[in-house]
Amino acid sequence: MYSYSEFDDAFLRERVAQFRAQVGRRIDGSLTEEEFRPLRLMNGLYLQLHAYMLRVAIPYGTLSATQMRQLAMIADRWDKGYGHFTTRQNIQFNWPQLRDVPDMLQALADVGMHAIQTSGNTIRNVTADHFAGAAADEIEDPRPVAELLRQWSTDHPEFQFLPRKFKIAITGAPNDRAVTRAHDIGLRMVRNDRGEPGFEVIVGGGLGRTPMIGQTIRDFLPKAELLPYLEAILSAYNLMGRRDNKYKARIKITVFENGLDAFKGEVDDTYARLRPGFSGFDQEMLSEIAGHFAPPVFRVAPTDGYDAARRADPVFRSWTDTNLAAHKADGYAIVSISLKKQGATPGDATSDQMRVMADLAERYGHDELRISHEQNVILPHVHKSDLPAIYAALLGADLATANIGLISDIIACPGMDYCSLATARSIPIAQDIATRFDELGLEQAIGPLKIKISGCINACGHHHVGHIGILGLDRAGVENYQITLGGDHTETAAIGEKTGPGFAADAIVPAIERLVTGYLDLRAGPDETFLETYRRLGAAPFKAMLYDTEASDAA
Repeated sequence: MYSYSEFDDAFLRERVAQFRAQVGRRIDGSLTEEEFRPLRLMNGLYLQLHAYMLRVAIPYGTLSATQMRQLAMIADRWDKGYGHFTTRQNIQFNWPQLRDVPDMLQALADVGMHAIQTSGNTIRNVTADHFAGAAADEIEDPRPVAELLRQWSTDHPEFQFLPRKFKIAITGAPNDRAVTRAHDIGLRMVRNDRGEPGFEVIVGGGLGRTPMIGQTIRDFLPKAELLPYLEAILSAYNLMGRRDNKYKARIKITVFENGLDAFKGEVDDTYARLRPGFSGFDQEMLSEIAGHFAPPVFRVAPTDGYDAARRADPVFRSWTDTNLAAHKADGYAIVSISLKKQGATPGDATSDQMRVMADLAERYGHDELRISHEQNVILPHVHKSDLPAIYAALLGADLATANIGLISDIIACPGMDYCSLATARSIPIAQDIATRFDELGLEQAIGPLKIKISGCINACGHHHVGHIGILGLDRAGVENYQITLGGDHTETAAIGEKTGPGFAADAIVPAIERLVTGYLDLRAGPDETFLETYRRLGAAPFKAMLYDTEASDAA
């Protein structure tokens, strides 16, 4: 993984010193909160419902054991002993004191981390496939490109005051685990007719109050042209994007209002002007960066112990069935650690749990951890012979929940428990749904099912692309939950369809129970997923079950 250079280190320390002085002026009253606001947002500091919140970048979701331990230390020393992992592969600390934030940023800088551009109308944390560099289906590890984009975008003088915030996601695999079509720019690695790797470039995706699936602006872009082409997209958007209405300022609206062809024409004209100015230094940088991402030396060892453990322990076998993914190296697996124990807050990890995961990464996982957009933690490189020991350690840390991809593996934003923008609670709804289906004992029978919950129209919980999406709204001072069905965040991305009237807080779990248990009767067989059944039958029978009306003949 990438190690910060002397330049990176000096840059971070200068930013910390600058912000320390700004905090001092806020505390002594020299700056009003209004004057301080743009300064704190440039350093990832929000003012939430109850306290400040510091959002820390985890570029492309990659962490070392040392960095994870530092996050645990920060949680203990300056917060309440836990952190919240988000859908942007960040971590949020929800309870810092303003006077302590410069010390927190200094502690982050000590391990090559920061909170720069985790807020504001700029290019946010670049996210990536959380299995990058390990997945069996991968064309190429996209993280060197993601690191190049991080360096290019950090403090880029032209893109610090864009019309609106800007998000980029990248994947190196045909199976999209990075939600690329719901980003301002999505990059999917593909091969051309000669077998050369390049990128499909997608623009204009995004969720929020106007959800849109991104459109392909280039079917194949050679890797050497990527950075100048992205600069052309950003430059075109910076000029064409609306600034009169923040709700219409995202690039998705720019593309929609002007049309993809007109926007592409502006991008191509800008690219023609910019391309000669790229001397190839970006490719030299990429080559140097790629050296930091050389795969670990995988060991060759028997897996007999793993196979024996699976035969002997059905609980361990269940965990391996749900929480492992195929690795590109023989004898290895990708381990997903669930932060979604039934009844827990999705995405939260205590400092003790962070230390356990750091220890496991250091001892068994080639010193690498990943944060997924689904708010879980990944050990990307684990030899199967080590899995029984890893499982035992996770069990002891209350991290061995076997539910990756199942109904209790719910994405949920912090909602009205923390967020000043929220209009309803998300966390209790996620907890109640997960607890209910655990009581029913149906998780394994239901199979793969993505529930995503947002506490407001901003859609931080990605509800639009959930198989079942839940949006919490305020209806005359009462929480009301709207359901969408058929969303999809993968390479076959789709926005879910609204089903009808919303449900009160005490009615939403029974509604989901009717929906999901009804699906079990509708599906063609045990291998047909909820999404497949929905696409086969359409919305009518699901709406009938949801609103407890007479079942549709469509079933």
